[in-house]
Amino acid sequence: MSQFTDHYTPKAGAAQLTETLHALHSGLTGLPLSTAHTHIDNWQNLLEQSGIPALQDVVRELGNLQSLLSSENHTLNSVAIGRSLSMLGAQTTQAAATATPETRQDLTRLADMLLKAGGDLEGL
Repeated sequence: MSQFTDHYTPKAGAAQLTETLHALHSGLTGLPLSTAHTHIDNWQNLLEQSGIPALQDVVRELGNLQSLLSSENHTLNSVAIGRSLSMLGAQTTQAAATATPETRQDLTRLADMLLKAGGDLEGL
C-alpha cells in the first residue's frame, strides 16, 4: 500500500487511484474487509491533506463507510453500505469533472465502479 508523506501531492493521489483501481479489478464485493479498510484509511489521509474544501465531504463519507464496514457491526447492512458507495460514486463523478486530464479517466472508472456496486447492494 502507499505510504503518504505529511502533505498531499498530485502524484500521491494518482498513485492511490491506481492502487485502488487495481484492488477493485476483481469487483468491489470481492475485496477483503481488511484491504477495504486500508484503502479507505489511505484515501481519508490523502484527501484530508489535500486542503481542498470540496473533498472534505468525501472524507466524511469515507468515514461513514468505514463505520459501516467496522468489525464492531455483527452483520453488515448491505443497503446502507450501498447508499454510501453510491454517494461516494456521485462525489467521485463530481471530482472527475474538475480533475486534471491525467486522472479524469481513472476517476470516472472509479466512480462507475462505486455507483454500480452501490446500486447492486442497495437492491438487495
